[in-house]
Amino acid sequence: MARHLITSAIPYINGIKHLGNLVGSQLPADLFARYQRARGNEVMFICATDEHGTPAELAATKAGQPVADYCAEMHLVQAQIAEGFGLSFDHFGRSSSEANKMLTQHFAVKLYENGLIEERSETQMYSPTDGRFLPDRYIEGTCPNCGFESARGDQCDNCTKQLDPVDLIKPHSTISGATDLEMRETKHLYLLQSKMKDQLEDWIDTREGWPILTTSIAKKWLTDGDGLQDRGITRDLSWGVPAQFDGAPWNGMDGKVFYVWFDAPIEYIACAQEWVDADKGNDWERWWRTDKGAEDVTYTQFMGKDNVPFHTLSFPATILGSNEPWKLVDYIKSFNYLNYDGGQFSTSRGRGVFMDQALDILPADYWRWWLLSHAPESSDAEFTWENFQVSVNKDLADVLGNFVSRITKFCRSKFGEEVPKGGATAAESAKSTDSHGHWLVFSIAKLLAEYEDQMQHMEVRKAAHTLRTIWATGNEYLQQFAPWSVYKEDPAAAAEIIRFSLNLARLFAVLSKPFIPSTSEKILRDLNCPDAGWPRENNSEEKLRANAVIEALSALPAGHSFTVPDVLFAKITDEQREEWQQRFAGVRD
Repeated sequence: MARHLITSAIPYINGIKHLGNLVGSQLPADLFARYQRARGNEVMFICATDEHGTPAELAATKAGQPVADYCAEMHLVQAQIAEGFGLSFDHFGRSSSEANKMLTQHFAVKLYENGLIEERSETQMYSPTDGRFLPDRYIEGTCPNCGFESARGDQCDNCTKQLDPVDLIKPHSTISGATDLEMRETKHLYLLQSKMKDQLEDWIDTREGWPILTTSIAKKWLTDGDGLQDRGITRDLSWGVPAQFDGAPWNGMDGKVFYVWFDAPIEYIACAQEWVDADKGNDWERWWRTDKGAEDVTYTQFMGKDNVPFHTLSFPATILGSNEPWKLVDYIKSFNYLNYDGGQFSTSRGRGVFMDQALDILPADYWRWWLLSHAPESSDAEFTWENFQVSVNKDLADVLGNFVSRITKFCRSKFGEEVPKGGATAAESAKSTDSHGHWLVFSIAKLLAEYEDQMQHMEVRKAAHTLRTIWATGNEYLQQFAPWSVYKEDPAAAAEIIRFSLNLARLFAVLSKPFIPSTSEKILRDLNCPDAGWPRENNSEEKLRANAVIEALSALPAGHSFTVPDVLFAKITDEQREEWQQRFAGVRD
């Protein structure tokens, strides 16, 4: 049994996330976690809310709440929405946890002891109007790299270049809009990333099979300009992990907190501690400490491309620089952007369909299927209502839903609500090369092998395409061998086709569960086999692959009772599409 540690980029606490956020990290991570569990592997799938930094403070101010209260409320909201989308986290934590505070301070001390943190005096932007220093997202201006006019003080959303507030052209305060900003001296802690450039480059070169998107972004940051830069890891803020604490090997950091991008990834580790503390698991160190068993763990991260630099460079610099036996990521699955109807999704600017709105109009599986089958893996993708309607109607309603409905209703009309007996077994039928059983077994076996390989390698869109092809094979089987026609001449032969088809419906539900878990569970309940498991281990040898399919086609024996399911997927009408297109024109209320 393999062991998989899976994390998705932790979402900011500042409001409900949009569909682009969902498909860029959490949803494909859930797909992979569900698949690995289905194959019998041990999984720890963790995520959290990112609660520190200026996004939290600004959102709380806008909401008129104390920041701690705002974060507690929004954590609950995000957790409930994640549950609504079927995200199967083993634990959904908070970066404001005591565990993360202790770990962040621990790493800072270790890095300081290893000569990788130093105190520096610097000048930073100060707003006399606001009466405070303005770090990170309290400042916006024009990006000096690409000219984007709404770049933030830490990063440009348009070109993803890492920035400091002093880099911006025509900066202004996001609090008051003031432009009379001035430079004043302050003191901060710096992580000396430049000292680790060679070590990080060597480490990245040892990562096998990473997506080109991931490695190209990482290496660009290592080599562009002057290469990897030292990074300030404290900020003049009141909300966050205190930078001055008992046991700190420095002084003068009172009133400062650690930079959110220093403490946030550490929450991955803290989240595992919280999971264990809540009696939901066993020793967390066997997942995170290579001296405690984590050397046998495969660690996979999922994230959008804007998060790649921090996970390939900054967080590994923290882990490697500590000189402690922490688990490093084995594979980073990164995604491009999902755009919305000719523009960009944006949480901060309220553009696009947000997760709560999506669940208000349709069940989660509609969205899960479209987002995963259109995942922006090799390039940016775009959500349009026309494409969404076509995909839902053709893939979910016409292919999967139609197959399950046709075969259960036809069986009920001729044999009642139980699996009919008669004809050959799946094994017997598969032996004859000119039989429908042989065609079905070997068609599904070939596709199953492709599907499992694509899922294992996190080829999300390819896996969705193969799964749809598996569904379509069921409809092709019914059309080609037409049990309704065979029944008139040979009821026993028709019963054989129906029995195989009912077992196909069961198999489709099992294979589809990582993509559309609620619908799959409904099909299995109606087929009276809620605990159905994945086909036994597939094998590259064609005969053994076929044997696994034969077993799957024999799982529901003659006499097994079932219930005809209700409509699995209602088609989206033109009227609904037009209404939603107008309602979600790109600006959130």
